[in-house]
Amino acid sequence: MSASHQLDQRARTAFREAFGYPPGAVAVAPGRINIVGEHTDYNEGFVLPAAIDRHVAVALRLRRDRQIALRSDRYGGSVALDGLPPRRQGNWGDYLLGVARQISGRFGEGPGFEAVVASDIPVGAGLSSSGALEVAVAVALLAARGIEMAPLAIAQLCQASENGFVGARTGIMDQFTALRARGGNAILLDCRSLEDEYVPLPDGRLAWLLADTRVRHELASTAYNQRRTECEAAARMLGLTSLREATADDLERIQDPVERRRARHVITENARVLRAADALRRRAPRGLGPILYASHESLRLDFAVSCRELDCLVELAAGMPQVIGARMMGGGFGGCALVLTESTGTDDVEQHLSQGYAEEFHRSPAFYRVRAVDGVMPERAM
Repeated sequence: MSASHQLDQRARTAFREAFGYPPGAVAVAPGRINIVGEHTDYNEGFVLPAAIDRHVAVALRLRRDRQIALRSDRYGGSVALDGLPPRRQGNWGDYLLGVARQISGRFGEGPGFEAVVASDIPVGAGLSSSGALEVAVAVALLAARGIEMAPLAIAQLCQASENGFVGARTGIMDQFTALRARGGNAILLDCRSLEDEYVPLPDGRLAWLLADTRVRHELASTAYNQRRTECEAAARMLGLTSLREATADDLERIQDPVERRRARHVITENARVLRAADALRRRAPRGLGPILYASHESLRLDFAVSCRELDCLVELAAGMPQVIGARMMGGGFGGCALVLTESTGTDDVEQHLSQGYAEEFHRSPAFYRVRAVDGVMPERAM
């Protein structure tokens, strides 16, 4: 049984145990890796993500009243409310409540609901557990209410929820990937036009390894929003609507040195995404190596979102002949390093990273071996 189907059953079982009857709809959405293209999506740039075989499942049933009851096997504590709140509550339930508010705002207020969340995506590892959760609850709730929406519209609804209700000023990459991904492929997504192209990932001779620092810095969400503000300021300085339009020749016109560095990362990262997509189209995945390392250096120096733990893992990976390339992945300040390695050397790479990391930090990283999978499972109303 696939991981997604296992989670589907787990969510159904947990729902019945929590509420005493079966759910009305279940949806399962994947997390994602991002091969390259960090902090470019909210700058209307390019990204190159792929969905992975780690998922979030939401089992849900509508009520006859306005009450809301939420449970989870991943997040601590339950949530019980008399109706949809006007503002966030400051807990994991906000991701579900924000989506429900978006749906109510667009299609009219619906009844309350009961929901159970089951997940095997590590929280805070940079694998988009929040984006997968938003997509899963949106697809399940829309199915329960009998509402049809196109995948892109669902992705935009979920992004609006995270931006407006949760308060994280993220781009659309995570939700789009959870909905539109295709197994064995990455998505080259233009975050301005929202045009996408599937590009083939390496075959089984190469493997994706995630090395999790297990660092979860509290400042990450605040710093993420700050980076977005700095990018917007740099674009305004250039008289542009976003840094998507900027070129390397524009950098000297940006007076603030911090904003100039942020812009340089975005400009060079967009170029790296396009080079990476071209390497994959040409079935030349080893060409990703220099691109991944350059992305990490740009994130470390120009965007200042790395940390010593991530740098250590990338440095250790770079010393292994089996490794094609590595970089920090996600918003930054912790989470995972993404490592592209020869499949036959994965065990040796894990051991080397674990030993070197433990020598410096006196603890071991976690490792996840992932493969690219399809997007959200079709919702199933009961």
